[in-house]
This record gives sequence, structure tokens and C-alpha cells, in this order.
Amino acid sequence: MARPRGPRFKQSRRFGVNIFGHPKELKRGAVEHRRVTEYGKQLLEKQKLKAYYGLSEKQMRKYMIEAVKESRKGKGLIGELAVARAEKRLDNIVYRSGFANSLRQARQFVVHGHITLNGNKVDIPSHLVRPNDTIGLTPRGEKLEIIKENLESTVVSVPYIERDNDKKSATLIREPERNEIPIELTDSLVVEFYSKSI
Repeated sequence: MARPRGPRFKQSRRFGVNIFGHPKELKRGAVEHRRVTEYGKQLLEKQKLKAYYGLSEKQMRKYMIEAVKESRKGKGLIGELAVARAEKRLDNIVYRSGFANSLRQARQFVVHGHITLNGNKVDIPSHLVRPNDTIGLTPRGEKLEIIKENLESTVVSVPYIERDNDKKSATLIREPERNEIPIELTDSLVVEFYSKSI
């Protein structure tokens, strides 16, 4: 499946926000956008959301479709539900938990078989983590110095994840609320972008 592989800092400057969490991302300043149409604003927010989570267009559309279904059942707003679904991806939870210092690194750890979910090895980055699920390390993962260093140098900064440093594990203790998810995004514009096609 195709992944965005272009210069990451260039993306952040284009969007005007720190997408990947690196201190030098916005060093040269954001690119100015002039005379942006309403469609252009919607497109920009959609691309920003994809960049935050490293999503393909196919995955993005799938999350939006699922969010529409959940919203019709009265579970919340479409945009918030879509963002929450992306936030609960296994690679993202590995990143938020501090096992990795970037989403790309987290995805590598998952794909290479270093991560467990409820005690079982899972190597699918898009696997959705549910409340009370616990991520941990395989025996191979426990031997990686880079993961040890990441855990020692980070703290969990979101309230819906709890990490046990002794067990080298982390648990999604509840559903993330939209105002707690640390991304800068106008959800409604993403919903408007897809409103005519889903």
C-alpha cells in the first residue's frame, strides 16, 4: 500500500503545523496560502489528517465511512469519530505510549514483529486498539536498545493511555476524546470534503 514518502518537514511547513513532532519542522516558517478556495481549505485539512497518521486515501475513506455509520447510530460527530479511529491505530498507540519517537518508527516496530497486543504479536499497523487493550514487547522487542531509550526518555502526554514502565507495557484505558487528541485540525472541513462522495 502506498505511503507518503516525501520530505516530512516540507509537509509540516506547507500545513503550517508540526505534523511529526520534530522541533526543527517549522524552523523555516510555514508556507503562506493565498486566495485559498473553500474546496482548497477542505483538501488541505484532509491531507493534513492523512499526514498526521500516515494514512492512504483508501484508509482515510474507510475511516470516514465507518464514522458516518457510527454517527447515524448517535455515537458522535463524524469528524470526531474519524479522528478517534485513526488515533486508535496500533502504530499510533505505540507512538503515543513512548515506545517509538515517531510514527514511522512505531510502524517499523509493529511490522518487524516487536509489539504485542494483549500478549499476542500483532504486525499490522492499522489494527485498531480498543479500550482496556494492552500493548507490550515481544522477546525480540525487549532486547532493542532504541526502545529502552525511548521509554526512558519519554512520558505519556495523553490521558487515555497509561504506561507501566516496570512491565514495559501501555494500556488504552478508555476512548480518546477529541479535545484530548494532540493534532491541529478543523474536523468539519474534512467531513465537508468527503460529504459528496461517501
